[in-house]
Amino acid sequence: MGEDELRAAVAAERREQAALLAALRPEQWDAPTLCDGWRVREVVAHITMPFRASLGRTLVELVRAGGSVNRMADRCARRDAARLSPAQLVAALADNAEHPWTPPGGGVAGALSHDVIHGLDVTVGLGLDRRVPPERVAAVLAGMSPRSIRFFGVDLTGVRLEATDLDWRLGAGTPLRGLAQDLLLVVCGRRLPAGRLAGADAQRFTRS
Repeated sequence: MGEDELRAAVAAERREQAALLAALRPEQWDAPTLCDGWRVREVVAHITMPFRASLGRTLVELVRAGGSVNRMADRCARRDAARLSPAQLVAALADNAEHPWTPPGGGVAGALSHDVIHGLDVTVGLGLDRRVPPERVAAVLAGMSPRSIRFFGVDLTGVRLEATDLDWRLGAGTPLRGLAQDLLLVVCGRRLPAGRLAGADAQRFTRS
């Protein structure tokens, strides 16, 4: 995808997620996601934080977190999830579909990755049958470098990931098959619900 196509994909992804979130039942907002320790409301608070916080405020939060991006993200997500209603969180996403935010060093492709991955944390965690358009998943997978995989801390030793719906594979070893979006979650260190992966090592990447 070129940059204009990526920006269009980001905007479409945010709008589609906002529509899905707007239809959730109240109890689903308090349901767990694939992000350990985060409910749906924390994940959406995290997705929308860049739209709601200025660069200056973000730097202040980073200093308060001792320079740890992960600690800052967790603290802010929990705080904002407690003070913002589901309707406010949905509005923050829908109203900022075309917001130009990109993660440091990630560019527009990084913004798409951020939104797609966290959107899957929610939908797969809730057991919703949402398929991210394949061209978006392919764009995110194309941006997965060895460095980014190391960042997520996943051990893919001895496993060959093979998508069943895209011409994509990664690694060497025993085949592990699944939808491309599910394999993306594997690459990002998530443990999936049972039945989404096929292969001798499926249990290794499945929630008990």
